[in-house]
Amino acid sequence: MLAVRWYLRYSLSYRDLVEMLEERGLSLAHTTIMRWVHRYGSDLDKLVRRYLKKTNDSWRVDETYIKVKGKWMYLYRAVDSEGNTIDFYL
Repeated sequence: MLAVRWYLRYSLSYRDLVEMLEERGLSLAHTTIMRWVHRYGSDLDKLVRRYLKKTNDSWRVDETYIKVKGKWMYLYRAVDSEGNTIDFYL
């Protein structure tokens, strides 16, 4: 459902979503996401539209090196120009 939400919110292509999910360890075909959007998109849009924060068109990515359970890892955080977190990746 995260792929459907991202598609509705950020106007990403199905192939962009495949790439983003692969970075998170999920392997899907773009046609699978397309079917999910067609099946669940309108219902999900109705449910979550009122809870979504507005973002502007200016985004930045912040990269930080942090220690997690004794192991050093990169934390990436996408923010808009007001400092609101859009997404993050560890």
